[in-house]
Amino acid sequence: MRAEFTDEDEPVLLRADGSEVDTWRENYPFQERMTRPEYERVKRLLQIELLKLQYWVAGTGQRMVILFEGRDAAGKGGTIKRFTEHLDPRGARTVALGRPSEREQGEWYFQRYVRHLPTAGEIVLFDRSWYNRAGVERVMDYCTDEQYERFMRQVPTFEQMLVDDGILLVKLWFSVSRKEQRTRFVIRQLDPVRQWKLSPNDIRSLDRWDAYTQAKVTMFRETDTEVAPWTVVKSNDKKRARVEAMRSVLARFDYEDKDPEVVGEPDPRIVGAAATLLEEGEDETTLSPTPLAPADELGPGLHP
Repeated sequence: MRAEFTDEDEPVLLRADGSEVDTWRENYPFQERMTRPEYERVKRLLQIELLKLQYWVAGTGQRMVILFEGRDAAGKGGTIKRFTEHLDPRGARTVALGRPSEREQGEWYFQRYVRHLPTAGEIVLFDRSWYNRAGVERVMDYCTDEQYERFMRQVPTFEQMLVDDGILLVKLWFSVSRKEQRTRFVIRQLDPVRQWKLSPNDIRSLDRWDAYTQAKVTMFRETDTEVAPWTVVKSNDKKRARVEAMRSVLARFDYEDKDPEVVGEPDPRIVGAAATLLEEGEDETTLSPTPLAPADELGPGLHP
């Protein structure tokens, strides 16, 4: 196979016979990707609205936190880049934390994230967040059962405290299908400027789809609360995912000089509540409350 990079946002993987690997269509409500001209037009209009939102946050002293979560290669980083492309960096910053230091490992789990919360007039976008513990740390055995269960008990209270203190909290989950995730991993292997995105964890996670699914469903069950709900963004088509994620955030707030015609309503086929946009292996019944499963029941291949 080889990759074709005619579209910087969405390179195409080609088979030996020249046909496109079109795994992005898997369980997706559209059969054609959003065109580049339409994407650029809509993106620019929504980015203008994001600037208005930022002016409102700064002018009223609001504090906004947006979490970008999802499976590996789901398009979180690219979406954050488009969110912040034209924002004033003095009032909007991205937080992407690496592995915790020895000191941080001895702290309360949420402490390293609290340090990065916004001050008045600021927007903070987390490229992965405290939900690392509910996902990769759980599946890859980077935390103990006790640490995981304590996190799941504490996180609704932690987020309730943030919201009670006036923080505007948005939680976005980017959903990618199983085959499309594999296609994106192959492209990362082939593209020299994307190879840094392919971590050892990515490779090890390839055979742990079901384990990540159960971890995700359990996380949604316990943390999709009234004060801090999850919003799912179907991201097999990256362009649609980006603009609909922008639209979803903008639609929540009544900021000054908002253009309702530009913002409109998020497309429910692409953006919706946790129980309405399901991935492979999920159904409505799995989102109902059940006891937490021990780590060794998450599926085969869990342990490194």
